[in-house]
Amino acid sequence: MQANSDSPLSDQQLVEQIGAASQRIHAELDKVIIGQKQVIEELLVALFAGGHCLITGAPGLAKTLLVKSLAQVFHLKFQRIQFTPDLMPADITGTEILQDTEAGRKMAFVPGPVFANMLLADEINRTPPKTQAALLEAMQEHQVTAAGTRHVLPEPFFVLATQNPIEMEGTYPLPEAQLDRFMFNVVIDYLPENDEVAVVTQTTARPPTAIDAIFTGEDVLRFHALVRKVPIAEDLIRFAVRLAAASRPHQPGSLAFVNDWVNWGAGTRAGQYLVLGAKARALLLGRAHVTLEDLRILAQPVLRHRILINYRAEADGITVDEVIKRLLEAARPVGAK
Repeated sequence: MQANSDSPLSDQQLVEQIGAASQRIHAELDKVIIGQKQVIEELLVALFAGGHCLITGAPGLAKTLLVKSLAQVFHLKFQRIQFTPDLMPADITGTEILQDTEAGRKMAFVPGPVFANMLLADEINRTPPKTQAALLEAMQEHQVTAAGTRHVLPEPFFVLATQNPIEMEGTYPLPEAQLDRFMFNVVIDYLPENDEVAVVTQTTARPPTAIDAIFTGEDVLRFHALVRKVPIAEDLIRFAVRLAAASRPHQPGSLAFVNDWVNWGAGTRAGQYLVLGAKARALLLGRAHVTLEDLRILAQPVLRHRILINYRAEADGITVDEVIKRLLEAARPVGAK
């Protein structure tokens, strides 16, 4: 639905238009982002499903540009916070100050940068746990509290938090319980040589091309409601639940490599986000139903920050992504022989 549309569309029209608009969304992002198709798809799925994302990648891979461009496509208010060790909770949520008014002096709340539709929390592991907790509370409750007064955040509200995997000294890694509140952990890797050449050529030859808004915040809220209406077979839900459960070590029927390499597996929220993400992906591909492929493709971003591998896995050169790959190889659809 275009931003200047006058009449609301029916759910069926939205399903058809989301599939058609998906190509246009990619076309708009292609004006400034080269490559990273899988990353863009995962961020779009999270956006349509109403989930928050971790973005893991080395510096200089256009994480900020990508998130800002997404906000422009959806006509959303964008804010960026650079997390530092001295950042305090009030620096992001807002604070009360004394103001002079006609009725005299009184305390007034000044909103912080968290009052946005799309918030980029840059290097969230650079700030102490107290400030991290303030942001995660806002993510969960969609509100902040100052001086006992509740202030509701604008809707829709998305947090995309980046982590630098290179420099870990002096950082504050997010606890597993807080990581679990992110729908996806999206990994941005270096581009192939041809794409990198195209980036350097484009960014040194002309100013960035303007991105046109295709949707509005109101449209995004409708997408959230529509995603939950997408039908999914019970067998596929059971597949998602069993895939998450298979990552838990030392349970009845646990796989040998899981017992050997995993300290902690995914919880129930993993199954919820697998199903919700699969529904959103189906809509983006112009389908009104979920397939097994939707669940399999989203297994990596859903599970990679929910599975904690042990020292034995690290000694064997096993990564979390490798564990998930083996889980998918071992997993079979319900009813399969």
